[in-house]
Amino acid sequence: MKLQQLRYIWEVARHDLNVSATAQALYTSQPGISKQIRLLEDELGVEIFERSGKHLTRVTPAGEAILARAGEILRTAEAIRQVAQECRNDQRGTLAIATTHTQARYALPPVIKAFMERYPEVSLHMHQGTPVQIAEMAAAGTVDFAIATEAMDHFADLVMMPCYRWNRCIVVPRGHPLAALRRLTLEDVARHPIVTYVFGFTGRSRLDEAFREKGLTPRVVFTATDADVIKTYVRLGLGIGIVARMAVDDIQDSDLVVLDASGLFKPSVTRIGFRRGTFLRGFMYEFIELFAPHLSRAVIDAACERHGTPALAELFAGIELPTY
Repeated sequence: MKLQQLRYIWEVARHDLNVSATAQALYTSQPGISKQIRLLEDELGVEIFERSGKHLTRVTPAGEAILARAGEILRTAEAIRQVAQECRNDQRGTLAIATTHTQARYALPPVIKAFMERYPEVSLHMHQGTPVQIAEMAAAGTVDFAIATEAMDHFADLVMMPCYRWNRCIVVPRGHPLAALRRLTLEDVARHPIVTYVFGFTGRSRLDEAFREKGLTPRVVFTATDADVIKTYVRLGLGIGIVARMAVDDIQDSDLVVLDASGLFKPSVTRIGFRRGTFLRGFMYEFIELFAPHLSRAVIDAACERHGTPALAELFAGIELPTY
């Protein structure tokens, strides 16, 4: 059994059983991959993939178990390489982050700028997606860090750490009736068509929860993953916008009226997470601390040690999170 063979079966599964696409991604030949998979199956005495002619059709039950173990082995091998690279040069490497549009557009730019100035030889790659996709990428080891607000607690293999609290605001065109109210209520908001985030994005669950507790049914007429898109359709008169407060720029969005909604909705917490067992290089610790200064190296190491235990919640209970 060779590490290369495990990488081939892992990548074939990741490329939806398309051997040709796998060969292109790995810069090798399709027959070479097929041959190595057959050799591995012959050695193990089981089929990892079912076939129809020359095409792979599905992963066998035995293959599912083998792939899970192969993934663990490949991640361990990568960690060993990272350890060696850290010893050779702790200023060079790659860092892959998966996050939502809101984080990428509004929260991360100053952090990434400071990080790149400090580590010019580290290649940084950003992936955007839904919170579930982001967590899945981190759990699979496709990225180093996942940064999001929703859906992160459903992946037991991720070490999750709170970064900051944030809340929402309501944006309306100038002259809108809501802008004239001295005290805004959820009942007032529910009377108007709403433009906001797609369910599962950027703390949307907190918004739905607030209306539900009041027995209100909001009329959500348009949803998007991008706060800038939401503001565009507010300007077109489609409805009132509910977005993260950090997503509104007082200068660029000066044509809109910003109404504080922190009293209407419970705050949300953005978290950063990585797969349990990940080898964290020095610059990875520093990236986390740049993003969330209370997450020092000692705190991060303690979170890894306490992962999956009640002591993890105790670790963060005494930390006052910044609010945006």
